[in-house]
Amino acid sequence: MRLLPAGIYTPLPVSSMTTKTLTSNRTPNMSSSPPKQELFLSFQGQWEKLSILLIIREIQSRAERIQLIKTARTALDEIKLTETPIVAGVGASSTRESIELAKEAAEAGADFGMVIPPGYYAGALLSSPGALKQFFIDIAAASPIPIMLYNFPALTNGIDLDSDLIVDVVKEAPNICGVKLTCANVGKLTRIMAILNSAEFQSAYPRKYPEIPFRAIDGFIDFLLPSIPVGSSGAISGLPNIAPKICVKLWDVCQDLHDPSKYQEAQKLQNIISLADGIALKIGISGMKKLLNQHFGYGDKPRRPLLPMSDEKANEFFASPFLKALLEAEAAL
Repeated sequence: MRLLPAGIYTPLPVSSMTTKTLTSNRTPNMSSSPPKQELFLSFQGQWEKLSILLIIREIQSRAERIQLIKTARTALDEIKLTETPIVAGVGASSTRESIELAKEAAEAGADFGMVIPPGYYAGALLSSPGALKQFFIDIAAASPIPIMLYNFPALTNGIDLDSDLIVDVVKEAPNICGVKLTCANVGKLTRIMAILNSAEFQSAYPRKYPEIPFRAIDGFIDFLLPSIPVGSSGAISGLPNIAPKICVKLWDVCQDLHDPSKYQEAQKLQNIISLADGIALKIGISGMKKLLNQHFGYGDKPRRPLLPMSDEKANEFFASPFLKALLEAEAAL
């Protein structure tokens, strides 16, 4: 079994040259299948220190979900990143479909599943926390792979998993191995890890896979530094798609914060990354695909209903001094 390492995770964008097909050839001299081309080009430089996150959403069909996971696993194995895990999004609007997605992801080669609350039922679930709790417990019990919780209120009509609910789910679901906190709540992360790291909790609630420590992972990289001392296991961010070296550098430096000089270096790196991440949040999926297209030639067409970012708007955003500072720092490493 592959482990869930602490460190930097990045969601890989799925590149395509049209709004309909999954991907298509960019240059005539590439002979491998198109999805694998994108993955091979991505897994360069610092990527051996990154883990792969495939947050597969409704825009992909079931067949495409399986194809993406299989392609990622094959590409990783062929470049000898055999221990790099794949975390696949398996959350859906129903418990049954989420379980089916978890089983399909496991069969395709995913090592972990990530489940987001079903925002379609936000009103009912917010008024019935027990139903929300049972949603995660049932999926974890039936999943053949360990499950991470995914808290992202902006995507789930305001469902915000609090620390009490998360701890209660972990108590009753030994197959839960972590949580992604895209609520950016450092206090919540602190409370979760203070309880779960205690000897009393670990004795009373043993995990299904004891070799996999519970991970509380930041959903944004812009607060990595302040979250490390209170138990964060890393960050999940799209920024490493364009600047993997500096993101990994920040993580590495944060492992030695008792050294004043290292703390100062971490603060400098965090400032560069946080300011650039503010731009990345504004440009969204369409902007990130446009940026990757400009720098690496990846397809820049998002799937409908999202529209491609115009050149005019892209040039305006990409002229940001914060983004330029990030890319300059990346190039210097």
